Amino acid sequence: MEALESVNKSALQTSTSSRKSHWVSETEYWEKYYEYPDCQYEWNNGYLEEKPMPDLLSFAMYRWFLHLLEEYFKVFSVGQIMGLEMGFRLELDNKVSIRKPDLAVILHSNPVQAKPLDRSFHGVCDLCIEFLSDSTSVELERDTVLKKEEYAKVGVPEYYILDRLGKHTYFYRLNERGVYEGLDAAQTGVIQSTVLKNFAFRLQDLETHPSFETLIDDPLYQPFVLKSLQQERQQKDRERQQKEQALKREKQALKREEQERQQKEQERQQKEQALAEIERLRALLQKRN
Repeated sequence: MEALESVNKSALQTSTSSRKSHWVSETEYWEKYYEYPDCQYEWNNGYLEEKPMPDLLSFAMYRWFLHLLEEYFKVFSVGQIMGLEMGFRLELDNKVSIRKPDLAVILHSNPVQAKPLDRSFHGVCDLCIEFLSDSTSVELERDTVLKKEEYAKVGVPEYYILDRLGKHTYFYRLNERGVYEGLDAAQTGVIQSTVLKNFAFRLQDLETHPSFETLIDDPLYQPFVLKSLQQERQQKDRERQQKEQALKREKQALKREEQERQQKEQERQQKEQALAEIERLRALLQKRN
């Protein structure tokens, strides 16, 4: 891993040095390139870094995961989602960079809050998510090495790298030493966030993108996915059970009525038999007399 990161850093330095003509000041970046109309740029200590275009697989994964986050925040109002190329400033020991995570989360407990009309976030995000850009080795290394180091150093508590091919999908949380360590999903196949309580998902679902209607049958997702549909189904189940119970009571009532009718019929027949026996005995007495 250390050898890989050394190679990655070297490639990044080579890439940066080959683009010295793209050096711009931070002020110029904010004024001209932060909201550049033709493409999206991040800024790395004076150098522009273009964010590549996603492919359809990445976009499908992005949509599914964003939908999952939106479902979570409908139930647990603990923060807000940041996206749409909104960036934040990372002030590091030896440099400054400005990153635009594909998705990010800002908790309500964060000391800095994003205002409704803000176009950038002035604090440190609580969760950053990058959907892997691997058109070139430099783009791959930027997400897996450089941003990982930067996010850890500024104290982003969790960092997810989502690869639509599954080769470079990683989930990190910041430990007490300020170093990223992996969120373990080897045995369960489940990622459980430490930043978002009750937010969890299956690794295989990142690739298969199952419909949310099927997820509500999975106990893992039931705490937050399509709660309104779950409540609707629960209401329908209660109404069905009530109808079944009412039908059962009606059948029981009909059965009791039938039993009572049979009982009355039996009593009527017994009464007729008793009267007939009385008449027979009366007739016998008359003959003897």
